[in-house]
Amino acid sequence: MTTETVERVRQVDPAEHAYADQLAFLAAYDDGPRPPGWRLTPRAVVTFIAGATGVLQLPKGARREGLPARCAIEAKFVGDRALVERCVVTLAGERGLLLVGEPGTAKSMLSELLSAAVCGTSELVVQGTAGTTEDQLRYGWNYALLLAHGPSPEALVPSPVLTAMSTGAVARVEEITRCLPEVQDALVSILSDRRIAVPELAGTEHATVPARPGFTVVATANLRDRGVSEMSAALKRRFNFETVGPIPDLAAETALVTRQAKAVLDRVSTPFAVDEAVVEALVTAFRDLRAGRSVEGWDVERPSTVMSTAEAVAVASSIGLAAAYFPGDRDVLSLLPGHLLGVVRKDDPADGAKLLGYWDGAVRRRAQGGARLWRQLWELRDVITD
Repeated sequence: MTTETVERVRQVDPAEHAYADQLAFLAAYDDGPRPPGWRLTPRAVVTFIAGATGVLQLPKGARREGLPARCAIEAKFVGDRALVERCVVTLAGERGLLLVGEPGTAKSMLSELLSAAVCGTSELVVQGTAGTTEDQLRYGWNYALLLAHGPSPEALVPSPVLTAMSTGAVARVEEITRCLPEVQDALVSILSDRRIAVPELAGTEHATVPARPGFTVVATANLRDRGVSEMSAALKRRFNFETVGPIPDLAAETALVTRQAKAVLDRVSTPFAVDEAVVEALVTAFRDLRAGRSVEGWDVERPSTVMSTAEAVAVASSIGLAAAYFPGDRDVLSLLPGHLLGVVRKDDPADGAKLLGYWDGAVRRRAQGGARLWRQLWELRDVITD
């Protein structure tokens, strides 16, 4: 019998794997003071996330085998550098960090990047839902071992939060406000006492798990989320709040959407062949509908759906895949109205009328102004009336 070796390929690598070379370079590049348990200095963490100007070069004394002498560190989070610095300072003080904002503003991405840079892993995650239990924030049991041998350290199943406490790492709690209030409140004592009691192991050295230096929590919460459970005042006091807003600059958002869409197609070994002007038109439409006002200052009726950058990436990726898998069938620009309609109608099917109003307003006026691409889009109006 022969055994075949199957290569394990991930659709998406966590940040600590995707950027392992950059993290190793920055660890050697900046040998300044580091908070207890940190892999990088706070300055290097900011550089890793917000990017560096120019190419960084290792000092001669820091060079070693396996590390490049020079490295370009691109921005991975498109946003205010001062926001990233405040987040890093919060974590350096071992205080909880809560990232809030509209859906699709890269809160989870920023949380992942911070965790990967600070402690080397972003995978100690609890996904908040209405079904999240307190055990998922504290600990559970392997019931086969529990029934066979009674409570023991071997039978205990640590939560990601407990693992982070015992190793001095960063725990992530996604969508914390979707957890029930009594589940959220399990974090109050964790962030205050910095330990978790295990009463089932009373009388042993394992009865309490203390937090090692470096432990903290990064949580995220959407401002628009049906089913939100309001956080208690006690829990709010244990977090520093930072609001992650939409990308303010059209060019920066267009570049990000293009880059992320290319990454999606790279995973299926397909080139991204959508013209930059089409992506810019897509992002412009998203920004107009998100803000309720066009770049020219014309009023636009906002749909109920949040027209997020993440949704724009999904649309650009879909158009790119259609262009790759159905080449020559149609102009990729003709696919844009249908995809926009699908996004706009997600929360309320009646919002299709708001997209039609956008077409009859901003799109028509741009077409009349002589913009060729917008004239083509105006001629596709029938797509969103069907």
